[in-house]
Amino acid sequence: MEPVSLFRAKPTVEPQQRLQFDTSLRRWFNRNLGLWRSRRQYFFDDDQAMRVDMFLRMEAFSEPVEGEAAYRFTWWPEKEYDFFDKNPRYVREGTLEAYLCGHQLRRSRGYLCGSPTKSQIRQVDEHELVFESHYLEWDILEHIRLVDMDRYRARSIYSWCNGELVLAEVHHEERLESSGQPLTS
Repeated sequence: MEPVSLFRAKPTVEPQQRLQFDTSLRRWFNRNLGLWRSRRQYFFDDDQAMRVDMFLRMEAFSEPVEGEAAYRFTWWPEKEYDFFDKNPRYVREGTLEAYLCGHQLRRSRGYLCGSPTKSQIRQVDEHELVFESHYLEWDILEHIRLVDMDRYRARSIYSWCNGELVLAEVHHEERLESSGQPLTS
């Protein structure tokens, strides 16, 4: 009779393809894909209020090169109202790539600087996310809420520079087009 071993050989595990989980954050980002008109009001610390109307396009990559999902954000002005002439540090138009990595969004560049930025994400409910970003001397808190079956977005953004609140923004955004085909890397 052969002795019975209490130890078994370690099972071999075949390498698996990368799994794409449809997390609630990923679902929220996918609900934002498409072209948006953004009507913005900026309130500066010197009591100056300014308006600018922008277009935003949010697209998804079919295969992320980093993180669980990858996106491209593109923006350009619709009506400037002298906003960029009076505020030259803001970028009139541009493109950035963003990567969803757990509860963090990594952007290829910041809106107020050209260097990469990271934001911590907190989900309020299925319709609203809060982003907390810190780069250079800036601390930024942004709330984005999808409204009315994702036809609209409400954004509130507060920006502190060196610990002083210097800017509050309100954006009312309307979806103009739904998402197109995913981008290839």
